[in-house]
Amino acid sequence: MKSDLVLAGVGGQGILTIAAIIGQAAVSQNIHVKQSEVHGMAQRGGSVVAHLRLSSDPIASDLIAEGTADILLSMEPLEALRHASYLKSDGVLLTNTTPVVNIDSYPEMDKITAELKHFKRTVILDGDAMAQTITGSARAVNMILLGAVSVFLDMPSEIFIEIIKKMFARKGDAIVEANIKAYKAGQSSARAASQG
Repeated sequence: MKSDLVLAGVGGQGILTIAAIIGQAAVSQNIHVKQSEVHGMAQRGGSVVAHLRLSSDPIASDLIAEGTADILLSMEPLEALRHASYLKSDGVLLTNTTPVVNIDSYPEMDKITAELKHFKRTVILDGDAMAQTITGSARAVNMILLGAVSVFLDMPSEIFIEIIKKMFARKGDAIVEANIKAYKAGQSSARAASQG
């Protein structure tokens, strides 16, 4: 098993939470993990990127070379384009559609979407709307995207659900259940999108 993931977004969107859950799931399956993070300025909508490498064999470097990532997961469409050069030709580009317009020259969404659709394996989800519908808040959007990316990882879904339970336990049963529902919804949507 080997999978290299680039996770991108804007500060505060939960990229590092997704990376932590995937990393914990991998370790629980005796899979080697290396992770590297670049934190932007969350207060100003700065870019946050994590490189996450998973392998059955030992991993030498925590950085992913351009053109070699198996998966690019982005919480924001412009960040998906910004980091698309990391994706290999048959890699999966998975992105949320809700933009974080933090610059004056933010491109039109139609142009961004058209560019994203040029990739062979693109899954575009309106994670914010899904999270809002399922949980009453868009805050669980990172769990929507975690569920979506889990479809492309060779790990049992039950592992992710157990980690979500542990991670959110101190916030109460309602929050745990909301996050699990969001995870499952993202998983179902990604399965449907990747088959369609």
